Amino acid sequence: MLRTAQTRRRAAFAISGALLMSLVFAPSASAQVTDETAYILNTLLFLIGGFLVMWMAAGFAMLEAGSVRARHAATICLKNIGLYAIAGTMYFLLGYNLMYSGVDGGFFGVPGPWSPAETYASDAFDTGPESYASASDWFFQMVFVATTASIVSGAVAERIRVASFFIFVAVLTAVIYPIQGAWTWGEGWLDGIGFSDFAGSTIVHSVGGWAALAGVILVGARRGRFVDGKAVPLHGSSLPLATLGTFILWLGWFGFNGASQLALGSAADATAVAQIFANTNMAAAGGVIATYVLSLVLGKGKANLGVVLNGALAGLVSITAEPLTPSIGQALIFGGVGGVIATFGAMALEKLKLDDVVGAIPVHLFAGIWGTLIVPLTNADASFGAQLIGIASIAAFVFAASFAVFFVLKLTLGIRLSVDEEVVGGDYTELGHSAYPEFLPETNGNGTVKA
Repeated sequence: MLRTAQTRRRAAFAISGALLMSLVFAPSASAQVTDETAYILNTLLFLIGGFLVMWMAAGFAMLEAGSVRARHAATICLKNIGLYAIAGTMYFLLGYNLMYSGVDGGFFGVPGPWSPAETYASDAFDTGPESYASASDWFFQMVFVATTASIVSGAVAERIRVASFFIFVAVLTAVIYPIQGAWTWGEGWLDGIGFSDFAGSTIVHSVGGWAALAGVILVGARRGRFVDGKAVPLHGSSLPLATLGTFILWLGWFGFNGASQLALGSAADATAVAQIFANTNMAAAGGVIATYVLSLVLGKGKANLGVVLNGALAGLVSITAEPLTPSIGQALIFGGVGGVIATFGAMALEKLKLDDVVGAIPVHLFAGIWGTLIVPLTNADASFGAQLIGIASIAAFVFAASFAVFFVLKLTLGIRLSVDEEVVGGDYTELGHSAYPEFLPETNGNGTVKA
């Protein structure tokens, strides 16, 4: 019976493979088959890219959990799984249509719940070289908005209240992100002047960075982060966990950038996706190499793993605005410069006494601006003027809107843990349990918890 079951499974796989090969290599004499094949491949690109970007949610969770102190690790995990669910729900209820429905060169679309353009039970599919299942597009766009929210989470970690953070995420993903996204990807006014952002160095990453900056300013620094005007390192709970998170994000970025080609129905599209994968990978490599060397110099011969991890991510952010047109050598350079910008950006934030736990603002905002500015260096269809207008207009809107939402929350519900709650840790005060229960907080002789 076991061999029979195995034989059946092998036969089923063989038949499925044969059907797929027949679709891919079907003769061009039948236009209907060719269009349907393109529809299938385009849909698969969105779905595969989408679940790779969804996997980035795990990367953010692990990076942040390893970067915070142990008594806040479970809270970070709750924030990351919660924000992903909230982002998807709000983007379904309001965000997607606000971003894509009837923008027509303006500022935003028609709000309302999203619904698919076709159903699986119908034969009336709109097939063609650039067609795809509408649900695959919605899914792919939804995971992008969740990425933006994840950027904010790490920057304000260890001191923000979970409930207030979730409310901010709901507004960010339902209104703020979709409106600015409509300006370019929804064929709004920025698209009309030629602003170019292939996969979101600004539209996704800098948006998350501007929102994070507003939050960091209003929530304030962690207790003990700055003493007598000097920055004091508050080391995370697990560098191996942060490294795992970085590798997961690196992997997910292939879906982030590669599927932003938006089509796989032709040889030209397949070649473009391959080039995007290569450039994405090597920009991250450039970021790693540049920040490793820089950290050796700054550390007088001692490298800094945290700096190098953020260097990889900054390299990825830097190539995201235009991952197709650069050569691999250019991608290496762009990523390396992005890593250096993020490193010095983190030092600048410390000078300003702005406490960004994971370095999200230097990585996603500063490197995102860099990546968006350099698009015209390799893409002749872009201009520096349009890029500057896009960066500035999105920055003004997102920062102002995010600051307003955080400010209202601060005046009403409150956005920060109390001193005692922060010292004990978010895990105990907000969740009632710890990520690492075997490691209890250290106490002073009088029974109070040590900072």
